[in-house]
Amino acid sequence: MFRYTKGIAVREVILWIITACALFPFWILIVTALKPTDQLYTTSAAVPTAIDFSSFVSVLTDERNNVARALVNSILITVIALAGLLVFGSLCAYVIARSTRAWTKVTFYLVLIAILLPTQLGTLPLYIGAKSLGLTGTIWGVALVWIGMLMPFAVFLYAGFFRSLSTEYEEAAAIDGATPAQTFFRVVLPIMGPATGTVAILTGLIVWNDFFTSLLFLSGSDAQTIPVTMYYFVGGSVTEWNKIFAIVIISMVPILVFYVFAQKQFMQGYSGGVKG
Repeated sequence: MFRYTKGIAVREVILWIITACALFPFWILIVTALKPTDQLYTTSAAVPTAIDFSSFVSVLTDERNNVARALVNSILITVIALAGLLVFGSLCAYVIARSTRAWTKVTFYLVLIAILLPTQLGTLPLYIGAKSLGLTGTIWGVALVWIGMLMPFAVFLYAGFFRSLSTEYEEAAAIDGATPAQTFFRVVLPIMGPATGTVAILTGLIVWNDFFTSLLFLSGSDAQTIPVTMYYFVGGSVTEWNKIFAIVIISMVPILVFYVFAQKQFMQGYSGGVKG
């Protein structure tokens, strides 16, 4: 029988204190973003005095930096990159995990090497190749670049989950007459929800928060992403902290919404993996 003891109460209090300390910077972020400019330096940063959305309106309607367009660009690049990574990464990992041929082991070791090597080593040849193919300055081009750069990471994560999955489901599907493609897409992949959530969140965060790759491959185009646009906006706003914090909040909202919907699979992937 469960008993609520003093030790449990103390741990709960400590946990609430730690949570409050972790959330306090976000509280200041929201409070400052909702303050009018005339109260920005005359009131406490942690005490809300008014609810004013003018800073958000100013950010979204700024003529020098099209934040709304940059937000849409980031969403499109992230969605396209994730779609490619989840489809091709899962297929490659499934073949590596299930095949007993020698070349699959060599391929897996090459994937590990690709993860360990610094990405900056291939930046110059990658840019030259992307430019020669007309992939620079476009949303599709940068998304393809990200698919190539993060494919080893996606394959590595998926392969670990596939190896922990029993082959009984695939054997039963084969007995029922399913083709290998039907077995993968209708039987195996739906079971891999935790793996898909883990891969999607980890790779999605990398793509969404990237600054250097977007700055390099989208320089001078209208397809610039939110991190680069935010950099230029902050440089032009200087001390208008309500506007600076407003654009930070705007850039956080899409990825937070995505995490809310995918967190169940993400936590299952980290805690228990795939059951089967």
